[in-house]
Amino acid sequence: MSNTKTIIAALAITGASLGAGTAAAQALTDAKVAVVDVERIMSQCTACVAANTQLQTQRTQLQQFAEQQTAPLRSEGQALDTAVKAANGKPLDAATQQRYQAFQTRAQAAQRAVADREQTFQRNVQFVQQQIAQRMVPVIQQISQQRGATITVSKESTIFSAATAEITDAVLTTLNQQLPSVSTTAPPPQQQPAQQPAQPTQPAPQGR
Repeated sequence: MSNTKTIIAALAITGASLGAGTAAAQALTDAKVAVVDVERIMSQCTACVAANTQLQTQRTQLQQFAEQQTAPLRSEGQALDTAVKAANGKPLDAATQQRYQAFQTRAQAAQRAVADREQTFQRNVQFVQQQIAQRMVPVIQQISQQRGATITVSKESTIFSAATAEITDAVLTTLNQQLPSVSTTAPPPQQQPAQQPAQPTQPAPQGR
């Protein structure tokens, strides 16, 4: 899933900082840091593995659809290219011009169809990431509090961490229990409500 590590790591770091909201004048305590391997969780959690498999299938189907849309256009495009070269700069005859216009129309329609499928796929990827992040961040907070951590950081952003500071296994186990699966079909984008035409203003009654 593209950009998964960056998105989820940022959410984990932000959401798993513990003890927020204390009085500003309160003395700071010694920080106890927990470390979680977000990348490992995103590649190994039960829901993640299943979702990645399904998204890969969707990606393959998208590639096949794109090939189906563009393959019939290749031979026609090559034929038109040959006709243009044969004209050697002279205006094309009416029949060739019609073929060229029809080719452009079909090519544009194919591009739109592929672009629509690509947008749908990207929404599905983002939807999967959102579902996992929404459940993973509270789990990180829960495990961190249980271990007495006051702050949790992602392993990807650390240079060194002792094995005793890592909570990845516990987070992974709990996440698998709480999130066995996610949907890989995003809801359709919300349609913006159509703007109502402005009502003509009525002239104010004139007093005598």
